Amino acid sequence: MRLWTLLLLLLAVPAGGTVNAGTAEHEWRMILAVGRNVPIFGSGATALAESIEQMSGGRIAIKIFSAGELVPPFEIFDAVSRGTAEIGLGAAYFWKGKVPEAQLFSAVPFGMTPQETNSWLYSGDGLALWQKAYEPFGLVPYPAGNTGIQMAGWFNREITTLADLKGLKIRMPGLGGEVMSRAGATTVNIPGGEIFSALQAGTIDGTEWISPFSDMAFGLHRAAKYYYYPGWQEPGSTIEALINRQALEALPEDLQAIIEAACMAATMDMLAELTARNAQALTQLIEAGIEVRPLPADVLQELTRLSRMVVQELAESNPLAAEIYHSYRTFQVDVAAWHRISEQYYLQLPDSGSSGSPDSAAQP
Repeated sequence: MRLWTLLLLLLAVPAGGTVNAGTAEHEWRMILAVGRNVPIFGSGATALAESIEQMSGGRIAIKIFSAGELVPPFEIFDAVSRGTAEIGLGAAYFWKGKVPEAQLFSAVPFGMTPQETNSWLYSGDGLALWQKAYEPFGLVPYPAGNTGIQMAGWFNREITTLADLKGLKIRMPGLGGEVMSRAGATTVNIPGGEIFSALQAGTIDGTEWISPFSDMAFGLHRAAKYYYYPGWQEPGSTIEALINRQALEALPEDLQAIIEAACMAATMDMLAELTARNAQALTQLIEAGIEVRPLPADVLQELTRLSRMVVQELAESNPLAAEIYHSYRTFQVDVAAWHRISEQYYLQLPDSGSSGSPDSAAQP
């Protein structure tokens, strides 16, 4: 549904709708892959629930459960599928054991930027393919956030050559984690709430989380010294809202449209907030003495080669994966031709701001 259609529909929603306990027509449970107090993810979930409640005029009430309260963080997919909760928030690469091709909707190494990904989902056939992938599980996915381009991660030792990746124990989920494994690292997938203690205790040598603001909120700058970029493994990760199909279809059409509109707004809100907060947090990290470094060119070159191999193997694993990847890659190539002469060229201009200025506080 196009955004203007959703906006027209929302104009008919009574202003100031509030939720009174016991009076909502539909009472939903929302389960999270993280704690509800986690900045960005948790606060984004709260904002999404409040948006749905307000736009519905109180007809939908949503109770939020943090990771582990109703189900463990990595069991959200199954829980929403069987109706334990009506909606869950996570990332598609967490369920790669259930739907391997779903990883293409969360983060593709050296893949599309957030703007390009959102364009593929909403103005290409990305969202339709995503919903096709989840249909056998009784689930309807919607984008409900985007982290923006991430950082490569925090490390307790310098990364100067490819040899430094050998034997490195790192927390990195999804396709990026598979690429690091091919490069000789040992990857683990642990919930966000356990990252700091694992890094501080030396259980892992490095980790990626998101970007400066979110990483500082987790205290990762107190557990590791070296902070590397760019976020080759997640160049704009999509957060997903998993919705139980039966619960969604039980809603009247206007409430179904409100769910979709609220998820769309959440995607824009998260990206906007992280863009602003990351700029401030980066300055603070540099002022605190954190070494913010680019990954060496030869390391990025090898990671690029391995990424192509890993993604191609996934694309060849089954017909649906091939269909999704063909759509993704075709869209990426087409939009890149436009961005080369628009945004990419513009950002190289001396006065664009990207090249820095004499009064810039942070210049990695």
